[in-house]
Amino acid sequence: MPRSATAKGKNLPPGTRVGLALGGGAARGWAHLGVLEALNDMGIRPDVICGTSIGALVGGVYLSGFAAELEFWARRLTKLRMVRYLDVKLAGRGIIGGGRLFAEMERYLGDRVIEDLPVTFASIATDLNTGHEIWLRQGRLTTAIRASFAIPGFFEPIMVDGRWLIDGALVNPVPVSVCRALGAQIVIAVRLDNSSLSNGLDASANIDPGGAGRRPAGTVAAPGMLGVMMSTINIIQDRVTRSRLVADPPDVSISAKVGHIGLLEFNRAPELIQLGRAAASRAKPEILDLMARHHIPLSASASETVAAQPPAAP
Repeated sequence: MPRSATAKGKNLPPGTRVGLALGGGAARGWAHLGVLEALNDMGIRPDVICGTSIGALVGGVYLSGFAAELEFWARRLTKLRMVRYLDVKLAGRGIIGGGRLFAEMERYLGDRVIEDLPVTFASIATDLNTGHEIWLRQGRLTTAIRASFAIPGFFEPIMVDGRWLIDGALVNPVPVSVCRALGAQIVIAVRLDNSSLSNGLDASANIDPGGAGRRPAGTVAAPGMLGVMMSTINIIQDRVTRSRLVADPPDVSISAKVGHIGLLEFNRAPELIQLGRAAASRAKPEILDLMARHHIPLSASASETVAAQPPAAP
């Protein structure tokens, strides 16, 4: 039976496509893993996935069939392991080399190209020279992911097709508009809520450059260099997100309450994954109602995987 529906007052064609927009937020992006698990349990199978920064990483890995491996790796991260992966450099175009981190990513994704993913996918980046929003829809998946989360000052820009690309969160932190442009008639957006902006500096910014120095009661530690950079990006991303979502709101917004966790606290994956699941659970009635109203069938088996590739050899 052909499917028909209406969204935002418009008739939707048969075979309505569902889009999933995964927002940026550095370490907070581990919450996307919990959201994807919850959506999978609901039987939601997006036809279009667009990701910015950490959203591009999680979305690309998910579509490659390695979400479980990524979650296992993330849950084992400690502060010490993060220091080893994010090797600090004193020269170059970024203070973090990340060679070991990228090698780990390529161990699983290898030479996989975006064109071979099971559904439409786009990774969002920013042209460093022009400020233009760039949609990476073909070529090596690892290159597209690296470009999307090349946080200015932290990771080096990535050269793609003659352009130096950096973090897409500077121009489109939650890429609802890209999902729609790529054919999604209804869009579910995952926003990594930044409630910390109302409470002073981001948690990752409270770095005491002097170590364990004492401060007068009621004062806040002076932020270190990393803290200043991350808080600046945090503020920009929050303001851009607000304006973009007002102009192009999603049909359902999943807001993960993760603002109390610092942008660099990658070692808090278990908590973030649970917060992601909780956020999706809160939105479940709205999501299922949307699917039912638009006669979009859920997957027959909530346990089936998006892509069935064997795991990489250890």
